[in-house]
Amino acid sequence: MEHPTAPAAAAARLSLADVVARSGASAQLLSDCESLGLLDDMAHAGRYDERAVATLRFVRRAHTLGFDTREVVELHALWQDGRRASFDVKRVALERADDLAQQIEELAHMKRLLERLAHCCEGDERPECPILDELAGLKGFAGCQAWRA
Repeated sequence: MEHPTAPAAAAARLSLADVVARSGASAQLLSDCESLGLLDDMAHAGRYDERAVATLRFVRRAHTLGFDTREVVELHALWQDGRRASFDVKRVALERADDLAQQIEELAHMKRLLERLAHCCEGDERPECPILDELAGLKGFAGCQAWRA
């Protein structure tokens, strides 16, 4: 099967609106891809070829999986390189998975902290609020029995 960014796919010329519609991406993503050089040689006089659609789909999906801009550029280069080593792609994916695991741990910690603060808050008509005290650095847990989920 021919690679989606192969020059043979360059025959048809599409408008920006056509590329956006076919790829499911936004005009902003198209602009971002242009500024990163991901659409070089795919646009001429404001018209794009089918490779631009494939590239935008690729980038959109990569963003959906949590890859940042630097990683998307690297993965795009690997995607275009028919002689790439798959271990390079795997390395990028595993690094992103490790970053996501760390973010999940941080989010879980924040969730537990918010639940503890909410437990300490009476939630009544009084102005005292350990949640606001904690945000202001005033020891929101002072006087509250530590609650563990």
